[in-house]
Order: sequence, then C-alpha cells, then structure tokens
Amino acid sequence: MTDPYRSPSAALETEAQFDFQPVGFWIRLVASIVDSALFLAIVFPLSWLIYGDAFFNSESLYLGFWDGVLNYVFPIAATIAFWKFRSATPGKMIFGAVIVDADSHDKPSTGQLIGRYFSYIPATLVFFLGFLWIAWDPLKQGWHDKLAGTMVVRRRKDSVGPGQASGS
Repeated sequence: MTDPYRSPSAALETEAQFDFQPVGFWIRLVASIVDSALFLAIVFPLSWLIYGDAFFNSESLYLGFWDGVLNYVFPIAATIAFWKFRSATPGKMIFGAVIVDADSHDKPSTGQLIGRYFSYIPATLVFFLGFLWIAWDPLKQGWHDKLAGTMVVRRRKDSVGPGQASGS
C-alpha cells in the first residue's frame, strides 16, 4: 500500500535513461579552452599580417574590416559550421562529445545551433552562471543548451546507435 503522506516522486530524466552519457562541466571547459586556443592560433597571426604591430599596440577596439571579420564573423561562422557538419567543435571531438537535440538525440537543426550560439550571451551575463549551471544540472545542460533544446553527450560504449549492428 502506498503512503498518502509521501510526496509523489517525479519522473526525473537521468543519464541512466539514455543511450548517451551527458558530458559534464570540466570536460566542456577544457574543450572550450582548446577551441579558444585554436581560434587564437589562426586569428593572431592573420591579424598581425594584416595590421602589423598596430594590432598589438593600438588602443582602438576596432582596427577595420578584417579585424571585424577575423574576430567576430570567423569565430561565429566556424563554430556553427563545425556544429552543423561535425556535431562538435575540435575541442569536443577530442573527448568524443557531440551536440544533439535534447528530445530526439538526433542532430539539431541549423536554427537550434544558431540559437545555441547566441544563447551564450545570457549564459555569460551573470558571472557565467549559465555555464556553471552545467555542473549541477542532472542532464548537464547549460542555459544555452536549455534555450536551444540541445545537450552535449557521448555515446555509451554499450549502446547501439541507428544503423549500427551490435558488437561493431
């Protein structure tokens, strides 16, 4: 017989219910650092070739057209392109992590990926709380993931994905 005074247990989705394992805060932080280092390794030399020493010595926040392209357009376009065609940035690929739709676990739509990128803005506004949220969220979703309906996962070793035979 059930206890009428006991609170009803909510059906909380946990990683045990998925064929995927949500990727946590520290791995995602390291992946982000790797991605940032790769962007800097591309942007700094190109910016120096274009603007010379003025790139490092100028007090101006904006040096011209190529500064805008290299520092704003390129990172946005490259990140979304990696997400679209590889389901991950290079940093996430190192850890075997991919971005999936939170409901279906399929590839997210292009609209979701664009929304995810621009959802980084509210995730950073209050002391990066939207990113720190990953550490204690049961599905390891940051605010940007929740707003875009995505999550970052690794396929469990014992799971069989679509189009895969077991044991392969």
